Amino acid sequence: MGIPESQLENWSHQGAVTTAKTTHESIRNALNSYERPNGVGFEVYLQGSYKNDTNIRGDMDVDLAVQINSTFYSNLSEEQKRYLGLLPASYRWNDFKSDVLSALKDYYDLLTITEGNKSIKVETSSGRLPADVVVCAQYRRYRSLNIHDYVEGVTFWTKNENRQIINYPKIHYDNGVSKHQKTNNQYKSTVRVFKNIRNYLEEIYQISDSLAPSYLLECLLYNVPDDKFSGNYRDVFCNILNWLNKANLEAFVCQNEQLKLFGNTPEQWLIYNAEIFMQKLIKLLNDW
Repeated sequence: MGIPESQLENWSHQGAVTTAKTTHESIRNALNSYERPNGVGFEVYLQGSYKNDTNIRGDMDVDLAVQINSTFYSNLSEEQKRYLGLLPASYRWNDFKSDVLSALKDYYDLLTITEGNKSIKVETSSGRLPADVVVCAQYRRYRSLNIHDYVEGVTFWTKNENRQIINYPKIHYDNGVSKHQKTNNQYKSTVRVFKNIRNYLEEIYQISDSLAPSYLLECLLYNVPDDKFSGNYRDVFCNILNWLNKANLEAFVCQNEQLKLFGNTPEQWLIYNAEIFMQKLIKLLNDW
């Protein structure tokens, strides 16, 4: 029989977005009310499922980036920086993070702010969802020794290991919009279907919530050819699952197309875990 179309259609629905926008504005107000050094330029923007319209019912934490742009980091060597006339900054990412943390503590109840390994946690309040605030700096991956020839991303360092993380959330968003358009506006709703199925599997088969994280699951589906997103939700689900079961996962990239999806870093997915997840999907389809 398979999973009923009505169930898949229900799983395709987007969760609430109004409170995410309220949370975004609240964080922005907190940072704008803080007195910071002159010349420090930054931006605050949504990222993650709320930004990409792939949030589902039950999603809570709002992912926000607070990005300093008056300081940037790059893949250039010290010699290449000198060649391009780039000088060391006096106000760096760690200074900015310290100021952001102080701004949030000043604006909200001190007890609602926690500094995690990768983000600052802001607890929920009336009309505002909990937020994961990633304090980052602009990152430029130069493709040549031309000052304007670079791909823009973000970078920050973990608190516990002081490990640098580089990502490209703006490109991720743009590529998601393009994929959605090329699939006759089926891509994002399909991502929501798979995220809801993942949650259902966690309840039914007691799989770990770390087996298929939302970001990596979205990237997995990004690699699926556009023509597989055709027909009703049952057709799309089966087409995608059949294609993934034969695909070369090692060649998959993240939605930003700058990083490999599978690998051994903490930010990548293990092929073994992805294969287990797909086996659970097939079992669910056969047992329904």
